Amino acid sequence: MTLPLHPALLRAPRLLATTLALAVGLAGCTQKDKEEPDALAVATVNGEVISRADFERELEREFIATSSESGQQPSPEEVEPYKRALLDTLIARTVLLQEARAHNITVTPDEVDRGVLRLSSDYPAGNFNDVLAEGQLSMAELKKNEAARLTIEKLFTNEVYTRVAVTEEELRDTYAQHEAEYSSPEQVRAAQIVVKTMEEARRLQVQLKAGKKFADLARKYSLSADAKVGGDLGFFPRGQMPPAFDEVVFSLAPGQVSDVVETEYGYHLFRVLEKKPGRKLEFVEVRAQVEAKLLAQRRAEAQAKYEQELRSKAQVWVNEPTLQAIRGRPVTQTTTRP
Repeated sequence: MTLPLHPALLRAPRLLATTLALAVGLAGCTQKDKEEPDALAVATVNGEVISRADFERELEREFIATSSESGQQPSPEEVEPYKRALLDTLIARTVLLQEARAHNITVTPDEVDRGVLRLSSDYPAGNFNDVLAEGQLSMAELKKNEAARLTIEKLFTNEVYTRVAVTEEELRDTYAQHEAEYSSPEQVRAAQIVVKTMEEARRLQVQLKAGKKFADLARKYSLSADAKVGGDLGFFPRGQMPPAFDEVVFSLAPGQVSDVVETEYGYHLFRVLEKKPGRKLEFVEVRAQVEAKLLAQRRAEAQAKYEQELRSKAQVWVNEPTLQAIRGRPVTQTTTRP
C-alpha cells in the first residue's frame, strides 16, 4: 500500500539525504582511498570524495520525491538539471560539514533520536517505516541525515547567528516602514445553532422570538460540537469561517439573530455576541514580532554570505566525464521495511 509522505520525508532526498547525510557519510573518504578516483568519483571537496554510487543513489531518491509530488517521473531532458542541482547541494553541504568539524561541533545520539521522533510523530504507529521504505531510506540513513542537519544548524547558531543583532532604533524604523502590515482585522464573536431541516430551524426562530435564550436552545438542539458551550464560536476574522458564515455575521449588529442560513452542514441560526473593529497595532504590541522578522532576515543574509565565503575558499573538483555518463535509473518504489 502506498502511504502519503510527510512534506519533510517527501523531500528526504533533498532536505535530509541529499543535502546533508551523504556529506557526513563521505567524511574521511578521500581520493587516495579509491583505486580509480576518476571513474568512481563525481567530485571532490577539499579532498573528500563524492562517489558515483552514492550520487546515483541520491539522484534516484530525488526522482522518487519528485514523482511523489508531481505524479510523473522526470523526463530524460530534466535529468541534467537535477544532476547539477544535486551536485551543487552536496558540495555546499559538504563544505559546511567540514567547517563544523573544524569547530569541533557535534551532536549527541539523544539529539538525533529526538529529531527523528519529531518526524515520526506525524504518522500513526507502525506507518513510519513504510514511509521510509517508500522513499528508499533506511532508519540508519535517516539518523545520519538528521545528525548532519543538526550539525549544520549548530554551526550556523554558533558561528553566524550569534553575530547578528538588531537595535531598538532599527526595530522602530522597520515598524514605521511597514505599519500597514501590523494591524488587527475586524473580528466578530458569534454563536450558532445547527439543525437538519428548515422546519426545525423555523420552530427555533419562533421560540427565540418568544423569549427563549439562544444559548439554551443551542445546548438542547444544535448538532454542532460547540453546542455544549451554547453555540459560541469565539472571535474570528473574515476568511476563517466558511463564506456563508462571514456574509451573515459581519452584517449583523451585536445582539441580532440571523434568518435561517442553509449550508452543506445544515440549517443555521447565528447570533452576534460581540464585535471588535479593525485597528492599527502599536509598536509595543508587535515589538517581538518585528524583532523576530528582522532577525530572521538578517540571519538569512548572514548565512548566505557565510556559505558563499566558505565555498569560495573550498577546493572543488568535478569529474565531468563521469557526471555526464550518469543518466539516472527508472524510479522503483518498494514497500519493504528498512
